[in-house]
Amino acid sequence: QVHLVESGGGLAQTGGSLTLSCTASGSISSIVGYAMAWYRQAPGKYRELVAASGAAENTNYADFAKERFTIIRDNAENKIFLQMNKLNPDDTAVYYCNAGVVRSNYWGQGIQVTVSS
Repeated sequence: QVHLVESGGGLAQTGGSLTLSCTASGSISSIVGYAMAWYRQAPGKYRELVAASGAAENTNYADFAKERFTIIRDNAENKIFLQMNKLNPDDTAVYYCNAGVVRSNYWGQGIQVTVSS
């Protein structure tokens, strides 16, 4: 079983920054070869992709995340990060770390990010 633990969430002001971290452990010896991603879910809304780092370490971003968010992976530490800048209240959500490989998909428990206006 793969365990994903998010950290770094909390309260930010509009225009501020936060960096989320996700650490993978358990049956995963390395995140190399895994597609890693951040998703978020706001109250009353569907979970949506924020940013992804594919198995080939290519990256892609949701339109709302482009120019503001950066996904970083540290294969040596089995971690991924989400640097979030220029935050606004629409970014308020629970953010989830995701790891995927053929036939397996894992989720963290989620971490709250709240942006005040």
